[in-house]
Amino acid sequence: MTLKELETQLQSLTTTERADAIQILTQQLNHPSRGITKTIGVMGGDACLDNTRLPVWLFVSLRQQGSTDAELLEAYPHLNAVDLVNVWAYADAHPEEIAIALQEQEDAMQDDL
Repeated sequence: MTLKELETQLQSLTTTERADAIQILTQQLNHPSRGITKTIGVMGGDACLDNTRLPVWLFVSLRQQGSTDAELLEAYPHLNAVDLVNVWAYADAHPEEIAIALQEQEDAMQDDL
């Protein structure tokens, strides 16, 4: 769903339904999010969502392949929107690190062929 489609749907809701939607969004935003950490021995020390084995480069790769945030949240239901905000912020702040990690993954896949 695009933001424009969401806006159209929100406009069609009753006042009570809009209040309920705001409550749902607020709960999602207030849900504790994970930071980004690097742990020696976990995913080769790559930057991951805290307490997971999900590296930032994975989400960048999926996004480059066309995945939307909504699709990522559906594929990883234990994550929330704020987790993805943290992923994108980290990736934006460390583009060279992510580019190197992506290249290493590409090289490893080529070695497996």
